[in-house]
Amino acid sequence: MAPGKAPGATRPVVTFARPEGFGDGWRGAGRRGRTVVAAACVVLGLGLIGGAVTGSWLIGDAEGSGARDTYAAAGGLWHNVPVDDLFPVTVDGQGAGPGGADRTWTRIAVAPDSGCADAFDPLLRQALTPVGCQRLLRATYTDATQSYVTTVGLLFTTADAAGMRALDTRFDKEGLGRRTDLMPKPYAAKGTAAVSFGDKQRASWTISVLTDAPVVVYAVSGWADGRTVDSPEPATQATASGATTAPAQAGLGNEARGLADRIERSLRKTAVTPPSEQPS
Repeated sequence: MAPGKAPGATRPVVTFARPEGFGDGWRGAGRRGRTVVAAACVVLGLGLIGGAVTGSWLIGDAEGSGARDTYAAAGGLWHNVPVDDLFPVTVDGQGAGPGGADRTWTRIAVAPDSGCADAFDPLLRQALTPVGCQRLLRATYTDATQSYVTTVGLLFTTADAAGMRALDTRFDKEGLGRRTDLMPKPYAAKGTAAVSFGDKQRASWTISVLTDAPVVVYAVSGWADGRTVDSPEPATQATASGATTAPAQAGLGNEARGLADRIERSLRKTAVTPPSEQPS
């Protein structure tokens, strides 16, 4: 998928009602007062409906028509929007670093969109098999000091909402996102700071199975100098208070978790933004 506008493709348009504000100068007398009350109730009702539709996207309520539309829209983002909308050239991570420090990541490489055959270690590929693989998009970023590199991935699945919920439940109950034999692979691009970012350089990672979109979001981080890591640590542990491991002390858990979180937010925003409002 090349940067720029996606050729000719369109995706469902989802819009949400937004409540309008109204003044508090009514004094409750006469027909005018009753009219204002009625109007206020209509506006409030529309606001509640709009909020319910929006909420169904945020909490994964697949029963609402708005959620179903957005779920379908999210599943088509890999070919319906420019790569810069999914993987921005720069990502602002205010408060994403250790102790709430700010982070800024710069994209240094985008992998060609592909299938999943060679993109995951065998056990992780097996764990993801139930939801299928429609397309995999990956990009690698470096921090402002070019000390760390992080690959973030968006696995677009073929599963319905029930299938994604089942996989999310399994990851949670079995702790699959914390197993070192289920780490995502990095994307090492030649001629970049990530050229030496291989399997043995993986330091910290995170995997998020979305239940309101057919997407698995992940990120894996390491040092940019190519040093190997004997004991990689999941981001949930590397960002825990008091953690003293090398990935934790270096903030590599924050790199993986913070970048994955921002890319996930960008994905959600893109999925609910009508094409007419997206930058050309």
